Amino acid sequence: MLILLSNDDGYFAPGLSALERALSSFGSVTVVAPERDRSGASNSLTLDRPLSVKTAVNGYYYVNGTPTDCVHLAVTGLLPVLPDIIVSGINHGANMGDDTIYSGTVAAATEGFLLGIPSIAISLAGRNHFDTAARVAFDLLQRFKGSKISVPVLLNVNVPDIPYESINGYVVTRLGKRHKAEPVIKTTSPRGDSVYWVGAAGAAQDAGPGTDFNAINQNFVSVTPLQMDLTNFSQQSMVNTWLSGGK
Repeated sequence: MLILLSNDDGYFAPGLSALERALSSFGSVTVVAPERDRSGASNSLTLDRPLSVKTAVNGYYYVNGTPTDCVHLAVTGLLPVLPDIIVSGINHGANMGDDTIYSGTVAAATEGFLLGIPSIAISLAGRNHFDTAARVAFDLLQRFKGSKISVPVLLNVNVPDIPYESINGYVVTRLGKRHKAEPVIKTTSPRGDSVYWVGAAGAAQDAGPGTDFNAINQNFVSVTPLQMDLTNFSQQSMVNTWLSGGK
């Protein structure tokens, strides 16, 4: 099995190395990750300059671009053979609900999915038990190797930040929803200029049964299948009526 790993925290992130160690027993593992933390990069693709690929002392490839750049380069020319699966992570912190829109971790997996390769984004709902998330990734690849899914899938996986033995199991979920973000934080730079930090994400608004938020709160691993069709089919008729002047 050929496995491509990436992330948005940078090639030096502990979550990435934990993932590489856990999955190396499945076959050939290649790491292509950003040269620095690109959290929140979403699906951005670098088109205004060339990209460089360098090799770290541990053999990881690192790119001066976004998570999407990393996977795109790997799949469309850097690797001699297409990977069987792409795994992005392990992210420092959960990617649930609206987070998935901004997440570079999810974006790296999304790029693989758009290029026709089964892809998994895996995030830890904390910063402590990377070993737990790595074992979850191992479990998922074991299932994939034993019974491959017939079509490319994009799975957003969130893992409780607890010991592996304390996990209650796996549950297939839908994305929850957060309240709007907290206000920006205004401060002053050493030069006296006003600067702003983006505020923290809002609290969960839709966190009921069936959501990824609820699964994590109940110490389950949340597995959410994602899709890329952003069409709001329920509004097509309404917009058509609006365009026709209400006729």
